[in-house]
Amino acid sequence: MTAIPEAPVSGPPVEKVDLRGAEVAYRRRGEGPPLLFFHGLGFSQRWHPLHERLAERFDVIAPDLQGFGDSPPESWMTGFDDLALHYAELADVLGLHRFHLVGHSFGGWVAAEFASFYPERLASLTLITPLGLRVPGDIPRDLFRMTAAARLDVQLNDRTAEVLGDDEGRPGLERLMQDYADLTAFGRFAWNPRYDIRLDRRLGRVTCPALVIGAEEDRVLPSSHVRRYAELLPDAQTTIIKGTAAPSGHGVVLQEPAAIAAAIESVASRSQSQAGAQ
Repeated sequence: MTAIPEAPVSGPPVEKVDLRGAEVAYRRRGEGPPLLFFHGLGFSQRWHPLHERLAERFDVIAPDLQGFGDSPPESWMTGFDDLALHYAELADVLGLHRFHLVGHSFGGWVAAEFASFYPERLASLTLITPLGLRVPGDIPRDLFRMTAAARLDVQLNDRTAEVLGDDEGRPGLERLMQDYADLTAFGRFAWNPRYDIRLDRRLGRVTCPALVIGAEEDRVLPSSHVRRYAELLPDAQTTIIKGTAAPSGHGVVLQEPAAIAAAIESVASRSQSQAGAQ
């Protein structure tokens, strides 16, 4: 049985905002509570079916992280503290005073760092196959040692053509250049070390409802990392999103957008219920 790719999504136009000299590109669509979405490596410059599904309930803002996609790199931005401050400023400019935060893979790491710095700004936190922690004996796959095509294959469990259809399953020259730029940006923040040991303590500050999502057959991130995030977050639940046609992988955001959207809606509803009870 093969997966049936979702129909291509006509995304919203790219918008740009200047944050004191640092340009941020983002895509925005939907009405409802604001939701900020941080992408993973290889997933920038796109409005995915998951974004479109979330936009049915939320005001979805999906920036290209700094140095990725259409957001140019900034030489002074080298640490996750820089990123946290930067996206707090983006939230201020866009009028996002309290919002739902979602991050996938590397974007999950960025989201976790942001949450530890600004826990009071979050209505909920969802981390999808998130990088960023050190779990002795369980080291994530080294994405730096792969071509762009190989990185997609390992994230989609060698089902890239099935999941993406004709949409950049094997990128051309322009896509290759962008993938190189994205990998450079990834290396700026995650080359050494490839985790933040300080998160073990800092995540205790994040008191909003949280959800950590894992995959059935993640060939990048050991499942112990999902469990460890849930242990460190005070009000976290975990769920494993199963594949409809084959075991889900690290790129579950592309493989199972409907199930991911439903899980995010669930934690958002839990947040709303808790707020109403106070």
